[in-house]
Amino acid sequence: MAAFLSLGIVVLATAPVALAKNGGEGWYGETNDVVITNWMFLTIIFFVVVISLFSLIQWRLDKRKHARMDAKKRRAANADPRGGW
Repeated sequence: MAAFLSLGIVVLATAPVALAKNGGEGWYGETNDVVITNWMFLTIIFFVVVISLFSLIQWRLDKRKHARMDAKKRRAANADPRGGW
């Protein structure tokens, strides 16, 4: 437990130093309201596209499942009741 506590303290103590390179600008550089707004629009578009894509995939899988179920019902209804070899 002491090792985890020590590791946590070291990580928290060194995080500001690691993120403060380039005068505190970070990896991207200078950010302003336009940059943040554009990133948030891209985030919104990303989630809309992902949800739409997954919904289309689910729709196709459901369509295939129902086709298999209908085919199984048709085969069961047309089964030859006589049996045989």
